[in-house]
Amino acid sequence: MDEKYRFVIEESDVKKRLDIFLSENMANTSRSRIKKAIENQMIKVNGEVIKPNYRLKIGDVVEVNLPPPERPSIEPENIPLDILYEDQDLIVINKPRGMVVYPAPGNYSGTLVNALLYHTIKLSSIGGAKRPGIVHRLDKDTSGVMVVAKNDSAHLSLTQQLKDKRMKKIYRALVWGQVPENQAVIDAPIGRHPEKRKEMAVGVKNAREAKTFFKVLERFKDYTYLEIKLETGRTHQIRVHMKFIGHPVVGDPVYTRRKNPFQIKGQALHAYMLGLFHPRTGEYMEFCAPLPEDFSTILKLLREREGI
Repeated sequence: MDEKYRFVIEESDVKKRLDIFLSENMANTSRSRIKKAIENQMIKVNGEVIKPNYRLKIGDVVEVNLPPPERPSIEPENIPLDILYEDQDLIVINKPRGMVVYPAPGNYSGTLVNALLYHTIKLSSIGGAKRPGIVHRLDKDTSGVMVVAKNDSAHLSLTQQLKDKRMKKIYRALVWGQVPENQAVIDAPIGRHPEKRKEMAVGVKNAREAKTFFKVLERFKDYTYLEIKLETGRTHQIRVHMKFIGHPVVGDPVYTRRKNPFQIKGQALHAYMLGLFHPRTGEYMEFCAPLPEDFSTILKLLREREGI
């Protein structure tokens, strides 16, 4: 199915290059694909064919009609899965750090979806061919518990639970510095960074509501170990909010420039618990995924270093 968009330019976007404006507002579309679409007359301004470097004027109407991008087929791969629970409707998985959830440019193999397709042919179709069974996601370098839908009915139920905020998500994170509060809520809208397309930021244009609750589990000299609960599920939410309050997640390769002092690849962020209502029975269920070994080792090292 073609991707269709329509934008009416406001004062804040006047004089921006067309290709830059579109890359900011079509986050899942690459700059090169946008430029090619303009050159192929698939993007018009006020009904006219223009160049990628066209400077926008107030009131301009930008219309986009993109054919679906060509993607290689997604092949099943014999990748081991740490399955916490499975029945005819659900698969609950402990995703390892370093695994991408679904195929995308640059990662068409080795993903959770590749592994799922090898494990079972029973996956919901709502997410399309690229995301069979995927109800929600974790960042590549975030480990922990995820639920996958094996049929469309289960998928719709789980999606509604996310929308209604009835699905419970609890994370564990090691962050830089001494967080002063024992517990608090971070209420700060998050949106796409205006210049860095792959990053999110607080308080930017088109930011959406984002709430993160946290409480301190342990304090160390230079770090704080937190339990974090999400009320919303924005992209990179925990990582962005921790940076926002001045306590970025240890090992985060994007939202902190601090050198990682531990032998851990990726951020010390783990989806510890997931609570949901079973889509068939209505029973409330909770699933926990133990901390990765390297994360546990860091905590042990800090306790020994500080005599805790």
